[in-house]
Amino acid sequence: MRFTLPDKIEWVLSTLNAAGYEAYIVGGCVRDLLMGKTPNDYDITTSALPLQVKECFKNEKIIETGLQHGTITLVIDGENIEITTYRIDGEYNDNRRPESVEFSNSIEDDLKRRDFTVNAIAYNLDKGFVDLFSGRNDIEKGVINCVGDADKRFGEDALRILRALRFSSVLGFDISKATSDSIHRNKNLILNVSVERIWIEFKKLICGKNAYNVLLEYYDVVGVLIPEMLKSVNFEQNTPYHCFDVYKHTITAVNNAPYDEIIRLSLFFHDIGKPYVYSEHESGTGHFYGHAKRSEEIVNTVLTRLKSDNFTKEKVCMFVKYHDRLIDESEKAVKRLLTKLSFDDLRTLLIIKRCDNLAQAPHVHAERCAHIDRLNAIIDKIERDGACLSLRTLNINGNDLKALGFKEGKIIGKILNLALQSVINEEVANERERLLKFAEKFTKE
Repeated sequence: MRFTLPDKIEWVLSTLNAAGYEAYIVGGCVRDLLMGKTPNDYDITTSALPLQVKECFKNEKIIETGLQHGTITLVIDGENIEITTYRIDGEYNDNRRPESVEFSNSIEDDLKRRDFTVNAIAYNLDKGFVDLFSGRNDIEKGVINCVGDADKRFGEDALRILRALRFSSVLGFDISKATSDSIHRNKNLILNVSVERIWIEFKKLICGKNAYNVLLEYYDVVGVLIPEMLKSVNFEQNTPYHCFDVYKHTITAVNNAPYDEIIRLSLFFHDIGKPYVYSEHESGTGHFYGHAKRSEEIVNTVLTRLKSDNFTKEKVCMFVKYHDRLIDESEKAVKRLLTKLSFDDLRTLLIIKRCDNLAQAPHVHAERCAHIDRLNAIIDKIERDGACLSLRTLNINGNDLKALGFKEGKIIGKILNLALQSVINEEVANERERLLKFAEKFTKE
């Protein structure tokens, strides 16, 4: 098997080779090529020491931020290409980074320090593959295997536990028994990883095609990241509308969703508050009154702890808050909701509600999904009609009210908002003369 590499990558490899050094592409780019995918970027490993790499590319722009770990970043046509010297990592005392790095002239030393066999394959055009740990075979079988002893790999860098789950989810690969057992055994090491890195890996994991199986098998690992979720596992709902416990319902809803980060996160958290508000009728039927509000409170706490960006936190909290909201099939009801949500957000909310419904008992699917279809049709009509949903589109303004004799700012704002609500409720048409007559009533008060 021979790959066609981008011209700039071939040039880097050939430049290093011409200077008498070994050089290979390595890691995820080789894995992607073997899977028939186009890599997002290319990493290069070489026998050349960092200063020798600098000398080979002395006429090019170089970034030295990784120099102490043997990495030179070469900038060609605005693209960053990392070139790292073969190395041997020293002791890991914090489950995250080696205390020291020793440079090597052996590709074997470099490959055996890597995380998984599928990422421990090197390739160049002249020598082909260097695959010392059967990574190509694991790619063909669709298996995530640690390089060497899994406990040692995870003890060196606990982030690898989450990377294993993420690769399994995104690539659709299984995790080997030895690696899986080690993940369960070492899961608490994740607490030594920065929350920023945890959050990055979790977002990628939840958007993978194999997310359901990973979240189901490794709920205990998820519980280390988000202990608030553990109450949901095996928590029976005791209602005719549900056929799964809270956690299986949650991950089934996630599995129904498009590969959209906000949608999947919203579904993952939408019912996290249920076990905290559960009550039971004397008949044995379960109830979860106020669970959307409790879920919103919990997700806000979790995303704050994981240092989520504000945009993601605000959107997910909003969708969790509204996910259980009953929406009447009327333009008035939809318009009222559109004063709180944008058209795009309301359509996204309906996607979330559909995924939620499809994770409930089969007998509720058809009517609830038909209800969502009808709501979408109403939203489309309202948008086509250019309905008045904000003060900006109301056909009177503050100046008009001042002309009627109103002077206090608060009174003007109150009347404008009352006029807007009357238009939304279809009590007054959004026509200037009618709205002025509506406002004139308040001059007598």
